[in-house]
Amino acid sequence: MTTMLKLSHVTKTFNKGTVTEKRALTGVNLELVEGDFVTVIGGNGAGKSTLLNMIAGVYPLDAGTIELDGTDVSHMTEPQRAKFLGRVFQDPMRGTAADMQIAENLALAKRRGQKRGLAWGISAEEKEEYPKLLATLGLGLETRMSAKVGLLSGGQRQALTLLMATLTNPKLLLLDEHTAALDPKTAKKVLDLTEQIVTERGLTTLMITHNMNDAIRLGNRLIMMHEGNVIYDVRGEEKKSLTVPDLLQKFEEVSGGEFANDRMLLS
Repeated sequence: MTTMLKLSHVTKTFNKGTVTEKRALTGVNLELVEGDFVTVIGGNGAGKSTLLNMIAGVYPLDAGTIELDGTDVSHMTEPQRAKFLGRVFQDPMRGTAADMQIAENLALAKRRGQKRGLAWGISAEEKEEYPKLLATLGLGLETRMSAKVGLLSGGQRQALTLLMATLTNPKLLLLDEHTAALDPKTAKKVLDLTEQIVTERGLTTLMITHNMNDAIRLGNRLIMMHEGNVIYDVRGEEKKSLTVPDLLQKFEEVSGGEFANDRMLLS
């Protein structure tokens, strides 16, 4: 199998040498092969979002290397890495341009990582393609191509962002608690869409979630983070047979402490 993501000894400390110094990642080693759908859990401050931000190039590395599909991207900027990545954030307001039409947002996503010329515009082919893609969401957006994205609900925006993030079949899809800001019914809809898109396209995916049931149910692999490192990595049949109490017990065994009391972990 092709290695799609490889992190070797990735380290990150914020506010070095100050009283607020925080070791966010402490030499993370992680490999994802093509088609892996990995869910990531861990308490607040475990390093989950920092991990995704480091992969995306938001922060420079202190040490270590990051490779995407065999290319060393360790010193590439965030825009330079964009051609490899799709990303959906926790906040539905991020990832879309509110004052632009749905069709225009999709066109921007399709051109991610490409040089923009003067002939920017939506082609006739795209005008046929986008309604079909939007129809797969089951939200009626295919009839609202010219609607401003700012008029959509949070769930509609997040579903659209998911579609935009996967439009060009990225080498790696990063999902940063992308349903946490949604009500339970809408969150389930977006998660179901996520599973459908990732499975149909065989996308290599890294998804952070606070919901242990979702972490167990979705994907072929689960990793648990604590104090800036991966402390548990399970996949296949062993993952499928996990329960929430199993995960809580595993956390206590490996970390020597109890998981933070967060009602979302058990929801």
